[in-house]
Amino acid sequence: MFEVGLVHYLGLGAVLMACGIFTVLSRRNAIVILMGIELMLNAAALNFVAFNRYITDGITGQLVAVFIIVIAAAEAAVALAIVLTIFRNFQTVQVNQVDRLRR
Repeated sequence: MFEVGLVHYLGLGAVLMACGIFTVLSRRNAIVILMGIELMLNAAALNFVAFNRYITDGITGQLVAVFIIVIAAAEAAVALAIVLTIFRNFQTVQVNQVDRLRR
C-alpha cells in the first residue's frame, strides 16, 4: 500500500507556502493578500504538526500549530477591520490606489 510520510506533508506545506507567497507578491487586492498570508500560516502549522508526528514524541507541534491558528485568527480580524476602514475612506481595497493615509 501507499504510505503517506513526512516528505509528503512537507511537500504539501511547500506548495501551500509557494501559493501564499505568489498570492501576496502578485495581487493588488488587500483581501486577496490577506488570504495569501493565511495560506502561509497554514503551511507553517502543517509543517509543525508533521514534524511533531514523524520526528518527536509529545504535543509540542500541535501546541505551536494551535498558537499559529490563534495568531492567524487575530491577524485576520485586525486586518479586515483595517481593510474596511480603508474602504470606507477611499472606496477601494486596491493596495496601489491607496497612496495616502489622510484625506
